[in-house]
Amino acid sequence: MQFGPRGTLMIQGTTSDAGKSTLVAGLCRMARRNGVRVAPFKPQNMALNSAVTVDGGEIGRAQALQAIAAGVEARIDFNPVLLKPTSDRGAQVIIHGHAHANLDARAYHDYKLTAFDAVLASYARLRAEFDAVIVEGAGSPAEINLRDRDIANMGFAERVDCPVVLVADIDRGGVFAHLVGTLACLSESERARVRGFVINRFRGDIALLKPGLDWLTRQTGKPVLGVLPYLHGLTLDAEDMLPSQRHARGAAPVLKVIVPALPRISNHTDFDALRAHPQVDFEYVRAGIAPPACDLIVLPGSKSVQRDLAWLRANGWDRAIERHLRYGGKVLGICGGMQMLGREIDDPDGVEGPPGSVNGLGWLDVSTVLTQQKRLENVTGRLCIGSADAPVRGYEIHMGRTRGAALERPAIALDNGCHDGAVSDDNQIAATYLHGVFDTPEACAALLAWAGVEDAQALDYPKLREASLERLADSFERALDVEAVLAAFR
Repeated sequence: MQFGPRGTLMIQGTTSDAGKSTLVAGLCRMARRNGVRVAPFKPQNMALNSAVTVDGGEIGRAQALQAIAAGVEARIDFNPVLLKPTSDRGAQVIIHGHAHANLDARAYHDYKLTAFDAVLASYARLRAEFDAVIVEGAGSPAEINLRDRDIANMGFAERVDCPVVLVADIDRGGVFAHLVGTLACLSESERARVRGFVINRFRGDIALLKPGLDWLTRQTGKPVLGVLPYLHGLTLDAEDMLPSQRHARGAAPVLKVIVPALPRISNHTDFDALRAHPQVDFEYVRAGIAPPACDLIVLPGSKSVQRDLAWLRANGWDRAIERHLRYGGKVLGICGGMQMLGREIDDPDGVEGPPGSVNGLGWLDVSTVLTQQKRLENVTGRLCIGSADAPVRGYEIHMGRTRGAALERPAIALDNGCHDGAVSDDNQIAATYLHGVFDTPEACAALLAWAGVEDAQALDYPKLREASLERLADSFERALDVEAVLAAFR
């Protein structure tokens, strides 16, 4: 049966990472295959992985992936409220793609009704333009402490009167308790709008699962709309959590790349192409673990540069980088990582915390001043690192302005006539504000060659991602009760 939805359907989960983002992406691709103009929508997202939209704003990376699945350009209406954590208790609040304020949890709770206005305005525009809107919830609707002024889950569904499908991850265990328990935490009207369940990440003989599915339907009065298999080796952008799985490789990798797992690491999707590259052995190094010997250290982006710089020092990375460079290794800094490699980071207005300045690692003759105005732009250019002259495409998301002599030898010549980043005189250190530099095949190969790989391969990450979306949709078409899912839209 063809998947040609009309109207709205919301996907909610029993937990974080239950599979909401992936289910929305797969449904968007299924709809696109059948000529449906479909829009992904997440009212409120909390993530440090973000993307720059065609209309000059910033949204969660998961919604950018879902836009690719739907075959439309990412826009701010797909994720009208984005929360980017700056600490355990606070976040930068992004409304319609642009920074509104840094708020602690209590202040944001008071602001939610205003944020809801932005959510409803975006949703209205999408419903007017698209045949179907597939909505993604956040976390779980069963978080009792977050029910008041909820704009992310049932609060949104009740306000716009849309049906809900509940997804749960069986790979974690306890899937039936998660589903029944979530329903028990909902109000009568909220339970009534749940049209059925999807069970995600199943492996094994589904015949052995059937008695449990039958019990679930009898217990709740709601159908199971599908059991999705555990799909290994998908190359899809992660929403926020650092990925732990490694991609299968063919020949033995020849380049060891390590990245510090900063507490406030941002846009770690920068490294998805490296994780998938057959010539690269990639590793995130977490707190308390000594940085291992490697060929390339990459300092990633950060939502709290000064705090993460202190974390680097506390975990011995300053000494490890010095030793690594002494023995001829290469270092690349991306966005916040570039700022850390400089001489000083000054935050006079308290953009990321208390006002003040800190010394950087001092490997590049640049200094950064953090400012209230955030730069958001998709750019193209040519890589100038080492002997490379490769095309590169990326995006800027940063609040700092960097100046200094090292910028006279840029890492990238942008097509808009500007220059970006820096390369050290000895060619061992490079830095850029551009996220996504490894996603361009030619740039990825050039950077690996600079880091020491002979005959570096040009991995086409966007092509891998596209193949994964097709594989995902194929799997969903087989595993879902397509007729029942279509009937759930309204």
